[in-house]
Amino acid sequence: MQDISGLLRQAHEMQDRLRRVQEDLSGRTVEGSSGGGMVRVVCSGDQKILSLALEPGLLVPEEREMLQDLVVAAVNDALRLSRALMEQEMGALAGILKPPFLP
Repeated sequence: MQDISGLLRQAHEMQDRLRRVQEDLSGRTVEGSSGGGMVRVVCSGDQKILSLALEPGLLVPEEREMLQDLVVAAVNDALRLSRALMEQEMGALAGILKPPFLP
């Protein structure tokens, strides 16, 4: 019964650590960009888009399609960076998950 209580304690500790990591991620940001920085997107570590900045010269009606493409590229870049940040932080928890009976 000692092993089960130890596993339950370890699971509870892991849950607390996971909650703390998620809270930390929500307070961290990454910035994706496209067009050489003409479009910048800030994304939180929990993958929420926080802001979008456009260089004024991009706001030309004839360049609407290019602007749309640049915004999509910057958003995807920010989300990619946010996922990488999340994977890095969650990977640190993976070593803790190993059951005590495994070497």
